Amino acid sequence: METILEQQRRLHEERERLVGALVKETLHKKNTNREQINSDHRGRKLVDKYAQCTGTLKDLYEDKDGLRKEEVQALSGPNEFQEFYTRLKSIKEFHRRHPNEISVPMSIEFEMLSEERENPTEEMQTLAEFTDEEGYGKYLDMHECYDKYINLKNVEKVDYLTYLAIFDHLFEIPKDRKNAEYRRYLELLLDYLQGYTRRLKPMLDVQEEMGKIQKDFEGQWEGGNFPGWAKEATSAMTHAGAHLDLSAFSSSEELASLGLDRLKSALMALGLKCGGTLDQRAQRLFSTKGVPLDNLDPTLFAKSKSGKGGKKDNSERQKDIGFLESQVYFFSELLGEQRLATRENIQRKQARTDAEREDDEEEHFSDSDSDDDDDEVIYNPKNLPLGWDGKPIPYWLYKLHGLNITYACEICGNQTYRGPKAFQRHFAEWRHAHGMRCLGIPNTAHFANVTLIEDALALWEKLKSTKANERWQPDTEEEFEDSSGNVVNKKTFEDLKRQGLL
Repeated sequence: METILEQQRRLHEERERLVGALVKETLHKKNTNREQINSDHRGRKLVDKYAQCTGTLKDLYEDKDGLRKEEVQALSGPNEFQEFYTRLKSIKEFHRRHPNEISVPMSIEFEMLSEERENPTEEMQTLAEFTDEEGYGKYLDMHECYDKYINLKNVEKVDYLTYLAIFDHLFEIPKDRKNAEYRRYLELLLDYLQGYTRRLKPMLDVQEEMGKIQKDFEGQWEGGNFPGWAKEATSAMTHAGAHLDLSAFSSSEELASLGLDRLKSALMALGLKCGGTLDQRAQRLFSTKGVPLDNLDPTLFAKSKSGKGGKKDNSERQKDIGFLESQVYFFSELLGEQRLATRENIQRKQARTDAEREDDEEEHFSDSDSDDDDDEVIYNPKNLPLGWDGKPIPYWLYKLHGLNITYACEICGNQTYRGPKAFQRHFAEWRHAHGMRCLGIPNTAHFANVTLIEDALALWEKLKSTKANERWQPDTEEEFEDSSGNVVNKKTFEDLKRQGLL
């Protein structure tokens, strides 16, 4: 039977050997992506074992049951020789009962770990389970999430390649469409991204990252600036989550030009009654302009939304959905490299003929060491971008496309883009669209090539003043004719009428 002091000594030794094994694992050269992932999984096992030993050692030192104190007293008391012979007798008795058992030294165990690292077997080369589509951590396999997405109601049906580019554009989906089905889609998407991250980056502490994400989300949600759920204090529309800015409308007649469906969705997002004719809906919606939500007439609300408990429950559901979205944003940014590689791989496959695809599959199954060629370090002194074949593009092509020129966009948070093509494309991407939405400016063609916040705000003010000047002004533009046939505007006609000159 192992004594408590011997257990402590063994645990200390095991901790030291675990640290040494982790250092050797870290310093070991990894030539391929597969070796890097396997090394991370072996390192994760060593870290978990180290934490387990530390926890056991801590419990022994705390000595809540008092056994360690009794053992130390027995060794240091007046009958230490008697204790020694008692233990010697128990050891002999143990070996008498188990004569042929051999204890493997701890050093041998860690030497076997080193041997497995230097000369891995076929089983040791697959420490994580990836699908064939994922290519052992190279690509994403989001077909199940894609099928769930295209079956959501009121979402644009896109192909799989487009979905890979926009699956994290969750802030573009109106709040009134984020229902229970949408939440189930988010949970499925998040479950895949988390599982893939644990298989790809086992050394990443996901629980710690979740704490940081929740802290940042709470601050953004309370401040009302979380992407897709922005709030303002000046209008009931923004408090309730409608995506219709009433500041651009001066009358209910202008609102009526949006049509029945758009007015209905805005009223439903507010929780107001959405029935009636086009003019009734426009008047009901325009009456909320500049009015706080609490000051609205209770009769305007639909019955299912009038109760305070219902509003509170709805707010909690929205917050839960927002937290799921914040996690999706984190993992999509963390897996940006694999996401880009997946899109490029699909584009390469689409450009190949059937014969080329068959040859590629045969080569893939016949050559199990193809990862060595893919991950081989390529000579690239000028740091040129890689082409579809994984090799640096020619320098003349690099200069032709202007990839040596970088462009910065202040609206995107001073993000830089290489080449004019990427710069022009970013105006339609989520980062620029989100930056424009934070500024309260619509991302229309008027703001093409505008990258400075000051210029965008100045142009928006100019457009609003121009639109205000183009609006119908009844006092100056409406014409009246008197009994003599003279044509005057409305203001002059009313002044003459009050003076009795007509």
